[in-house]
Amino acid sequence: MQQEQGRWAIYVLLLLAALTGAALLSLGMGEISIPFADIPRLLADKESTEYGVLAYIRIPRTLLGFAIGGSLSLAGAILQGIYRNPLVEPYTLGISGGASLGVTFAIVSGLHLLNVLFLPLAGFIGAFAIIFLVYTLSLGKGGLSVNRMLLIGVMISFISSSLMMFLMSVTSAENIHGIVFWIMGSLNESNSTMITLMVVLSVFCLLVSYLFVMPLNALRLGEEKARHLGFNANGVIRILFIITSLLTGACISVAGIIGFVGLVIPHIVRLWVGTDYRILLIASFLSGSTFLILCDVLARTIIAPNELPIGVITGIVGGVAFILLLNNTKRKELKARNA
Repeated sequence: MQQEQGRWAIYVLLLLAALTGAALLSLGMGEISIPFADIPRLLADKESTEYGVLAYIRIPRTLLGFAIGGSLSLAGAILQGIYRNPLVEPYTLGISGGASLGVTFAIVSGLHLLNVLFLPLAGFIGAFAIIFLVYTLSLGKGGLSVNRMLLIGVMISFISSSLMMFLMSVTSAENIHGIVFWIMGSLNESNSTMITLMVVLSVFCLLVSYLFVMPLNALRLGEEKARHLGFNANGVIRILFIITSLLTGACISVAGIIGFVGLVIPHIVRLWVGTDYRILLIASFLSGSTFLILCDVLARTIIAPNELPIGVITGIVGGVAFILLLNNTKRKELKARNA
């Protein structure tokens, strides 16, 4: 046991080092290059141009990348454990569809012009409306059905997407441009209060999720076996569903739809550190944060001075990584059978 805990400590230290390196890279790279050694000095000089770049652009983006990348990856790891399905991600349950529908309605109706906070608020309301609907429809005589919840979430996601396309078809070209840009995702959020809330929420949900590591380990065996081991499977699933929904809804509201983080990162981390949730949760969180920060650096620099939506980068990198991961797993299985 001590040997295992020592190995876990090494994993966490390596991931913290990778996260620190990604954060420094994010602060230093861009249209204006800033040497790492000069960052403390420049932050003390509030009159310099570099201070404005760091304080108002790069530090907020790095913090947001940390919070959103960690939140999506954490939510993906939890949901894949609950459903025992490697293809489940935070957006599978229709949460992204609800948030997108809420934002689309706010843009089409012009509510986003009244206050800058109306757009993320509309996304958050849309996400939680779908969460409530999916949860209510999933309740049956025998309690909460995980498979039923998954199917209903997928169907509601399709319905939300259709309603969103209907709204886009009856609005102006300018509004369509705003909707599409939001859907592709961005860490370009300047509101310090929203960034602080996102960071606090992500770390808080990570800490709360650690209260359920043993039930999560038991749920890998199935709901019935988890009950036999003395865990209230339905109660645990409800609480974890609320945690993951809160994280996903907040991420979508602040940064739009950033795909593949919650799907690919937990897979890669699981292959590296194992399936024990005592290490999987923190490893997924730190890996997701590092991945999204690095993707944001690519989005800002690959066609500088222009910027790509971060969802484009995560989609390409995540998709390629997932295909390579599947092919590698298939080759290992074939070798094992031939041996």
